[in-house]
Amino acid sequence: MSARTRDGKMTVKEVIADLRVAPSTFYRWRQLGKAPRAIKLPNGDVRIRRSEYERWLAEREDAA
Repeated sequence: MSARTRDGKMTVKEVIADLRVAPSTFYRWRQLGKAPRAIKLPNGDVRIRRSEYERWLAEREDAA
């Protein structure tokens, strides 16, 4: 498995679809610093590393 496959970049649209939240919710989380860390490209687009997204989700798992 290549590094690109292992740690591909996700678009905001993909993250929103996976989480099943409204775009406004995701962008509010970003403003509050509660969203997964992202990469802002020179053209203004945002990408999230898949590994960062999975880490962020794991941190939110309910331990109970």
